[in-house]
Amino acid sequence: MSWIRVCAAAEVPANTAKKFWVAGGIPMLIVNYGSGFRAMPPVCPHMEEPLEDSGVVANCILTCTKHLWAWNLLTLEMQGETERPLQVYEVKQEGGDVFALVDKEILYDFETDDDMDDDAFFNKS
Repeated sequence: MSWIRVCAAAEVPANTAKKFWVAGGIPMLIVNYGSGFRAMPPVCPHMEEPLEDSGVVANCILTCTKHLWAWNLLTLEMQGETERPLQVYEVKQEGGDVFALVDKEILYDFETDDDMDDDAFFNKS
């Protein structure tokens, strides 16, 4: 494992998220929740929704607007109806830069239910 510089802290303003490529092609989302940073895979652990497009950060909560899954970025607790935790890289801020501790790429294990669309998801009993 090694610490890898991901970006300058100023590249990710408070309450925003931005995707970067690090360590030989690993995609990583850096989220600035106002009082710190989180580094994570750039997709929602629910249905692979790109969080750089659908993620909203407010009051220390990251919400995927596709299906409203949400996590407290300070504690990583799941909020509301969220069913899967966020996986994160350890992160530190040093000298105006954001670093992530990377051993290997974090990947979610997605269920492969090709027949389920949004209507089926919201109408399941």
